[in-house]
Amino acid sequence: MPVQVTWWGHATCTVEDSGVRLLTDPLFARRLAHLRRRRGAVPPPEAAAADAVLVSHLHSDHLHLPSLARLAPGTRLLVPRGARRAVPGLARIARARGLAVTEMSPGDEVSVAGDGTRVAGDGVRDRVPLRVRAVSARHDGRRLPFGPQRAPALGFVVEGTSRTYFAGDTGLFDSMAEEVGPVDVALLPVGGWGPYLGPGHLDAAGAARALARLAPAAAVPVHWGTYWPIGMDAVRPHEFHAPGEEFARCARREAPKVTVRVPAHGERVRLP
Repeated sequence: MPVQVTWWGHATCTVEDSGVRLLTDPLFARRLAHLRRRRGAVPPPEAAAADAVLVSHLHSDHLHLPSLARLAPGTRLLVPRGARRAVPGLARIARARGLAVTEMSPGDEVSVAGDGTRVAGDGVRDRVPLRVRAVSARHDGRRLPFGPQRAPALGFVVEGTSRTYFAGDTGLFDSMAEEVGPVDVALLPVGGWGPYLGPGHLDAAGAARALARLAPAAAVPVHWGTYWPIGMDAVRPHEFHAPGEEFARCARREAPKVTVRVPAHGERVRLP
């Protein structure tokens, strides 16, 4: 059974495997501080439905408290170790919404099962627990702009009928392929929310180099073309509009055997 991925914008995706539904870094907002959603509608309420949510790091465009408050009671929340101490609002929302919070460090692994009330889009009703393993990411894990608490930035490898790697936000690092291991699908960040990317990020070319090392069967670019700072529409708009297709072009050169899909906002794709 193929993995099904819906890209809602930025780093927010729904991953469906073995009848279990996972949601990554939910961000359901028109506006975040100085950022505005410039492409794609705010995801519909059903986008918040998930058996578990994977939060890669504590930056507010990845751990967004108002979006977590939209989750159904009982949803499992997998977050970096130390997140509840660093972000007190997380504990308050978890109590108010009845969310089950599990803190993870690289190498930790948990099992996630479906609740049996939803049916996968292909009609499959059998639900097989997924294994979710946290892996390292090279990215600042602090809750900016405050400190001094720190929590690790994470990626996640989800293993069901396929193995799916959600990289979160990361730069390329030497041990990436070794830590992640063999995967079938890679969800890789390829852009940002401004005209310049600092350290700890992948641009389209860097993500293609990571793809060559990981060698999955398929890949989807994320973390691009959604949010943009107010008043910067005319500043290097290429950096906003182009990273997805640029990643596909770079991937044809760096990893020609990998199938790359570049979905529109809200589009669901089936991946080998």
